[in-house]
Amino acid sequence: MNFFSKSAAVLALLLTLLGCKNTIPEQPAVAQTPVEKYGQLRIEGPHVVDKTGKPVQLRGMSFFWSQWQGGFYNPAAVKWLKEDWQNTVVRAAMGIDHGGYLQNPEREKQKVITVVEAAIKEGIYVIIDWHDHEAHKHTAQAKAFFSEMAQRYGKYPNVIYEPYNEPLQDPDWATEIKPYHEAVIAEIRKHDPDNIIVCGTRMWSQRVDEAASNPIQGDNIAYTLHYYAATHKQELRNIATQAINKGAALFVTEFGTCAADGNGKVDEAESKLWWEFLDRHKISWCNWSVADKDEAASALKPGTSVTGPWTESNLTTSGKLVRNELLNKAQP
Repeated sequence: MNFFSKSAAVLALLLTLLGCKNTIPEQPAVAQTPVEKYGQLRIEGPHVVDKTGKPVQLRGMSFFWSQWQGGFYNPAAVKWLKEDWQNTVVRAAMGIDHGGYLQNPEREKQKVITVVEAAIKEGIYVIIDWHDHEAHKHTAQAKAFFSEMAQRYGKYPNVIYEPYNEPLQDPDWATEIKPYHEAVIAEIRKHDPDNIIVCGTRMWSQRVDEAASNPIQGDNIAYTLHYYAATHKQELRNIATQAINKGAALFVTEFGTCAADGNGKVDEAESKLWWEFLDRHKISWCNWSVADKDEAASALKPGTSVTGPWTESNLTTSGKLVRNELLNKAQP
């Protein structure tokens, strides 16, 4: 111990003996993770609420179709999104057809497992997404997959299930989409009675009003609302408002800052209008997507490292816009 260290120790001892308060500040407590802070989420009315019943708005990023951008499904990327981008939620978008889970089930499932377990380790929420446009044609496979996921992870409050990414325009909510959800939900609830399930809606998860008018019975059910800011504007916000007014809880598991095809100009003005709407109604969101594909919706430029760290020069226009929003709205 050097002279100065000895002097400090003697001073602290004298202050203690004389009854003086030690003014040396204590080490700050380690900051809570989002899951430590919010705990077990549930649905109350049109809101996702935390363990105390207070409305919660999660914000984060969605990974791209797993079979095409699977390199990003790694623990380092999840950690970077939490720490540098201040994600409170990430979404593992497991591709189903087109060379995805139906053709390579173990390979694609392992990518989801990697992201889920990284999110649990980091203390953030994670959406397990059956990324399919025709999931009602794959009911048996979806039931088996979600049964396994619920058995593995149902005890963790981190997990959110998304059984049907984007039903197309044609399937009927009442006779095709809703029964599919009910079948998958029944499998999940055998093993996980509590965690939130976010159910896809007709027309690429835009017709949340139909689901609100004919809701799925059960606890902790929300409905998926997807939008792309340059394509879907006030008309879709009006549909969302109708659903909210009927008591439906909405969760934007995917949105883009550009056009619905993933390209075109990033619409910053409309993106901000959407964020104002989501903030006003406490609706959680994930941005599409963590990818380096050469398209406007990607957050990263082509050739960017899949593990991070990502500098400003690695980010696309959309990536910069979304990261700034995440940082500006990050909870202290």
